[in-house]
Amino acid sequence: MTDSPGASSSPLFDAKEFDEPSVFTPEALLENARRQKDLPERSVPDICLLDPDGDIVRQLKATGEAYKDETWPGYHTDLYRFERNSEECGIVGCAVGASFAVLVAEQLFAAGCQFLISVTSSGQIVPKDDPPYFILIERALRDEGTSHHYRSTSRYATLSDELSAPIEEACRTVSRPVYTGTTWTTDAPFRETATAIECAKSDEILAVEMEAAALYTFAEVRELPVVCFAHVTNQMGQTEDDFEKGHAAGRQDALEVIDAAVTAWKSHN
Repeated sequence: MTDSPGASSSPLFDAKEFDEPSVFTPEALLENARRQKDLPERSVPDICLLDPDGDIVRQLKATGEAYKDETWPGYHTDLYRFERNSEECGIVGCAVGASFAVLVAEQLFAAGCQFLISVTSSGQIVPKDDPPYFILIERALRDEGTSHHYRSTSRYATLSDELSAPIEEACRTVSRPVYTGTTWTTDAPFRETATAIECAKSDEILAVEMEAAALYTFAEVRELPVVCFAHVTNQMGQTEDDFEKGHAAGRQDALEVIDAAVTAWKSHN
């Protein structure tokens, strides 16, 4: 068997037609899911959340604040609805990693979402505080695959200028510290080697997570409002208190950050 032309290089970085539309679309997936499941068409709330750990949605369910949307046509996820400050929100839990997060983001915007917020656990690289605390991700290192299908190679993906300043300002009201800075997005968490971590430190990267670079690249290409927060909860399993988020798995702290982002978005929308 002979190698095809270009087989010595990764197909991830081969020339892609970035301006060419996809044959497979989120609208087609949703339409067929509704047909197969005999579901009515219903828009998702304007404000939707991605909760990769699932802790926020589990706590909202446990307190009776969230209910499952039986009309959500996603094949791989459940959407829950809840009210926050008289605003209905949608939340999808456990969409972990760049490809899954963007898969769900595409579907949510196709179903009527107007603003998407992601709050993901992350590991500390350059310390800003004692965990847990939050980072408003201003830019993310593109060390994953999904973003490279949306836009040509660049080192970082960035939060839009329209969202960055107002959300940073709104986060000053949050009781838990919210820092602004850079994260490293990887799709191989168990390949966070000492060499890779030292390289990230040299770039003043604050934390490592698994979704932001892909979500920001998707958002830029689609011209859609997405903001990502890193909830720094651990030092990559190096201490006995790692992965602790505090009371109620950090739900209240995370919701305060979400409230600030929503307030900023609404005031500039």
